[in-house]
Amino acid sequence: MKRNVLKSGIAMLAGIFLFVGMANAKNGTYKVDTQKSKVEWLGKKVTGEHSGTIMISDGSIILNGDDLKSGSFVVDMNSIKCTDIKDEGYRGKLEGHLKSDDFFGIEKFPKSKFEIVESKYLGEGNYKVKGNITIKEITKPIEFTVNLHKHGEDIHVSGKVVIDRSKFNIRYGSGSFFDNLGDKTIYDDFELTLDLYLR
Repeated sequence: MKRNVLKSGIAMLAGIFLFVGMANAKNGTYKVDTQKSKVEWLGKKVTGEHSGTIMISDGSIILNGDDLKSGSFVVDMNSIKCTDIKDEGYRGKLEGHLKSDDFFGIEKFPKSKFEIVESKYLGEGNYKVKGNITIKEITKPIEFTVNLHKHGEDIHVSGKVVIDRSKFNIRYGSGSFFDNLGDKTIYDDFELTLDLYLR
């Protein structure tokens, strides 16, 4: 009983901390710290998965109290790195393949973009965000939940985004385009985990 009360008290204090933290955030534009921020990706296939990082090259949000008014971010597709493969040769081969026309075609499409169209405050620093994401010059709507809270002088943004690559004509190994792939199938959905700092 005491343990449950303690857990409830900690959860309540955490919620109050997040609420007060955002309440004390100044209104205006916050620009992303590209050196401090990190985006991790995860892609899965029938026989396993791979993970890595990709960098934000530019971005900002506009806050007005608890209202996330707008925001946009630019991703440097050339910064794709694989972090789960230790062998340098194999790692370089996968990174090169992801940058090739089979996947993101970075020579022709060096940037991907996301723009916030609408957001709804859910409480305790959580927001449901709706926006448009552009990959390979194809733009599609997307929505996901993020958490914003004060972190020193920064605003910290965390959350997970699931993207269906088939909507952006990324066909390699996709069961949406090819039959009988068997264990060579690469799943369409990939995940991005956001760890962003803005000031």
